[in-house]
Amino acid sequence: MATYKQTVGTAVTNYAGDKPGAVEGELWYDSTNQHFKYQYPNTTQAWSTGGSLNTAKGDVGNAGTQTATLSFGGEIAPITAETEQYNGTSWTEVADLNTARYAMAGGGTQTSAIGAGGEKAPFAAEAESWNGSAWTEVGDLNEARTAMGGAGSDNTNAIVFGGRPASATKTAITESWSGSSWSEVADLNTARWRLNGCGSSNTNALAFGGNIPPGSNAQSKTELWNGTSWTEIANIPAATANNGGAGTNTAGLTFGGRNPSLTNATYEFTGAGSPLTQTIDTD
Repeated sequence: MATYKQTVGTAVTNYAGDKPGAVEGELWYDSTNQHFKYQYPNTTQAWSTGGSLNTAKGDVGNAGTQTATLSFGGEIAPITAETEQYNGTSWTEVADLNTARYAMAGGGTQTSAIGAGGEKAPFAAEAESWNGSAWTEVGDLNEARTAMGGAGSDNTNAIVFGGRPASATKTAITESWSGSSWSEVADLNTARWRLNGCGSSNTNALAFGGNIPPGSNAQSKTELWNGTSWTEIANIPAATANNGGAGTNTAGLTFGGRNPSLTNATYEFTGAGSPLTQTIDTD
């Protein structure tokens, strides 16, 4: 006659110590320490200091990952076309934008990016595409505005949000880039300008920092975009506006900005991390 183990199997496996390759939600028995253990997700979120830009500046455009970032344009008495690359430790200057401006939105990678809008007197609707060595002008935004945040996977998939159009002091408008045109989607929860962000696509992004007029009202607010709506999550340690940003919603970077003076401070963001092991005491 078959035993229960032979028929059903053992639901809780036995392993000496922490079990390599345990998946989220898995329960096992640690025979070494004589405890049941359970694998649960690490949802710790935090910012830490990273390498500084070569030149302190605000209102920069951005694209890339936490360790392979592109920063372009910005405000340096008064504007610049400068582009810098970050390797996870330090910044290096590379090719410039075609048109010097600041407060652009950006998205994509260090070798395939898009920068849109910005300020060059007056506000701009133009967008430029980066191929790893040069910038080329592409389709315009639906509405000219400045000081937006942006994110995206490459120069064919991006999202921009917030900013300031000519008709108002701030906006919550979000636009999605398909590679050929821009379409309006759901708004931010908090209308603001001089913010920035990061993300891996136009359905997965972070928006952080910024300013809410009147005056210099810098923000530490961070919002998460899931492709449908925005949700507020962990704040930046120091409120900042005119900041840059790069990375994903689980490994982000914000750098430079104003609060109220120009800064070269860099903060790294860690979203949901690797699963952790929780011990269930059987004593």
